[in-house]
Amino acid sequence: MHLAIFATLIALSRSAAAMCCAGIVLFLIGLWAAKNSIAESRGLDKIVALTNLCFAIPLAVFGAEHLSGARFIMQGIPAYVPWRLFWAYFVGFALLAASLSIATRIAVRWSALLFGVMMFLFVAMLHFPGALADPHNRFPWTIVFREMSFGGAAWVLAGTAMDGGNGAGKRALITVGRLLVALTAIFFGVQHFLHPMALPGVPLPKEMPPWVPARPLIDFITGAALLVAGVCFLLNRKTRIVAACVGAWLLLMVLVIYGPVLIAALADPSPATQVEGLNYFNDTLLFSAVILSLTKPASA
Repeated sequence: MHLAIFATLIALSRSAAAMCCAGIVLFLIGLWAAKNSIAESRGLDKIVALTNLCFAIPLAVFGAEHLSGARFIMQGIPAYVPWRLFWAYFVGFALLAASLSIATRIAVRWSALLFGVMMFLFVAMLHFPGALADPHNRFPWTIVFREMSFGGAAWVLAGTAMDGGNGAGKRALITVGRLLVALTAIFFGVQHFLHPMALPGVPLPKEMPPWVPARPLIDFITGAALLVAGVCFLLNRKTRIVAACVGAWLLLMVLVIYGPVLIAALADPSPATQVEGLNYFNDTLLFSAVILSLTKPASA
């Protein structure tokens, strides 16, 4: 078994191997940190106990991607920004640090807060201008909402990690985060109905492979779940139970659909295909954690 894993990693490109290793290491660290919470939980609460783990793994994977492919990543940074290679490396190290903090639940109030700020800066500097430049293209807008939901959920995690009961700062972080996640859930839900062959969760260009049965039905169920969740989150009604159910559904999609898609991508000799498969898998894993983050502030 170990030899098979080692052989698989050897066959991967440098970036894909680094991303896989980072994800595996963070999985083990996060699982160890969450083992007591998982053991003590019952029913859907076992899924809720995985929130920090599901949030941390993709950050580690994306951090490794930045460090192993910094010269490629820097091409996406606006030309007016000085020291672009430095910032590519800086973001990589920041993502790794945030992933360790969130997985181990150490200083989450600061790591999640700063990660959220970083996401909003990315939206303001990169993604929103790109969406405005091509306003009829749904994919740049999908990325805008995706990044806002990542930042919003991080602020929810930061708010729930703060001491001091229901302080104004804590309430503000949780409320802003909840609203951003709600708007994203509604936007993604509508996209699932308009494009019922896309991979479920984050509606980007890649479609579900032909071997998936009832592909439109899966997208309709996912879209309906996200629409209901978005409305509940906006109104702050039944937030915890709805977030737990929808988050569990998205995690199921990650396992049964994105898992095989990832395996097929890693088996492809093209480095670009390997990295794409890892990005799709971890994007949706992180989005499931975004939804699950709203299970935490039940009393906020």
